[in-house]
Amino acid sequence: MAVPEDRRYTPEHEWVLCEGDVATVGITDFAAGKLGDVVYVDLPAVGSVLAAGTIVGEIESTKSVGELYAPVSGTVSEVNEAVDAEPQLVNSDPFGQGWLVRIHVDGAAGDGPELLTPEQYIALAAG
Repeated sequence: MAVPEDRRYTPEHEWVLCEGDVATVGITDFAAGKLGDVVYVDLPAVGSVLAAGTIVGEIESTKSVGELYAPVSGTVSEVNEAVDAEPQLVNSDPFGQGWLVRIHVDGAAGDGPELLTPEQYIALAAG
């Protein structure tokens, strides 16, 4: 299971990469593996205002449908159109080309107590 050190994680298996006041968000390798082959992703629209911890979309696979949660509060500044066209990118490259949204963050991102360090996430995923 890949868990890049440059990101923070949520208990719902999303990752957050903070660069200034922009947070790039996706699902983890662990989540992609549990879902199976992703066939559809429903993402929030650019300009949507998100509150941390709220449901903002869905991810559908051949096995199940899962909810996507906002790991930080802010405004959606970009969605990954490539994932809309090729949902399998979430499986093949979850930490790269399979990112889902970019959020212009309200306040400090990545420092919230709800975001886990890589070590904490590994322990959570190990169950």
